[in-house]
Amino acid sequence: MIATRLLLPALLPALRVCPRAPAPLQCETSSAKAHLLAAVEEYNAATAADGMPSVDFGVQGGELDGESRAPRDLAKAGAFYAVSDRVGAAADAVLAAVEDAAAVNPTAEPTAAFGSPEGATACPLHGRWYNAFSTAADAVFSRDSKRGGAVVSNLVDATSGRTTNIIEFTGSDHPAFRATRTPPRPSPIESLKVILSATAISPSRIELVFRRVRARLRVRLFGLAFGLTLILPVPGPFLTRLLFLFRPKKAPPPAYFDVLFLDDDLRVHKTAQGNLFVQRRLPAAA
Repeated sequence: MIATRLLLPALLPALRVCPRAPAPLQCETSSAKAHLLAAVEEYNAATAADGMPSVDFGVQGGELDGESRAPRDLAKAGAFYAVSDRVGAAADAVLAAVEDAAAVNPTAEPTAAFGSPEGATACPLHGRWYNAFSTAADAVFSRDSKRGGAVVSNLVDATSGRTTNIIEFTGSDHPAFRATRTPPRPSPIESLKVILSATAISPSRIELVFRRVRARLRVRLFGLAFGLTLILPVPGPFLTRLLFLFRPKKAPPPAYFDVLFLDDDLRVHKTAQGNLFVQRRLPAAA
């Protein structure tokens, strides 16, 4: 009886992960998902204490790779360990947990019904997904950086076959501002929406073509503040081919992502450049 009382607390987490003894694969999936979410929480705690990887706009700011102009992979660049050993180890734990979750992905065909009239109800990718973790430098923001903080999400319209990358800026609280007792500054850009057309080319892969950018600006003129929306064309395929015209040994970088794990509220995918995204689906009220 004493031994049973001692073992019971240790068994409770496993019982919560796999309530009512589901099938072995379901249990493994639930456990792997719980492990991944716990790793993301530990990473958030580490960055809250030690700071985020230093990223600014452009190549020199560390956002883009100098050769390919693709988003820089923060893990491969050692950017997490550049913050602290704790942040680096926490990021490594997330990457390891992603591999475990991908091995027990509960959705065999994430792209099912994508781009069809039934997409909104039949495709499990449909909806809005918010970043919880990413190795892509262009998707990592911090209020302590010069470019400020932001909420990053991806809106998937599985009926029209379109995705929109959304960046909603939350302002900057850079140490230089605090040193001069300047209050946090709102970003002059309220939001950026990058619209892409998307095509399912395999049960787990979505191919992308950039179409345009919608920028929402905060403008102050003659003492009046108002919003201004700019729509900018993105000649993605043409511009990419032009950049690589004089580099015949290199091929233009492809644009796609592979879904590694997908259920009702968690999505993990890897881009063509190898960057990982862990995303959560929030309720409509949020």
